[in-house]
Amino acid sequence: MSRKSLIQREKRRQELEQKYYLIRQSLKKELRITFSQRERWKINVRLQSLPRNSSAIRLRRRCFLTGRPRSNYKYFGLSGYILRDMVYACLLPGTRISSW
Repeated sequence: MSRKSLIQREKRRQELEQKYYLIRQSLKKELRITFSQRERWKINVRLQSLPRNSSAIRLRRRCFLTGRPRSNYKYFGLSGYILRDMVYACLLPGTRISSW
């Protein structure tokens, strides 16, 4: 189980990302359209004035059950060993157990 503080920090980052998503996208769109160097600089300054944690790149995908940050499968939202346990218990339909 991951530390609760790390999970809470990740939730705050998700909320910030959702809050500033439209603003960030509109600024990036303006940046792509403008050709003037001075205007691009002004837009870049406004983009940098947004909170750092509002960027989508700062989000970390975590396991839905345990909060584990590593070896996550996007399709299931679970970490590797939880996924394997669920497959062995036949809780995930459509998955196969590899044996060799």
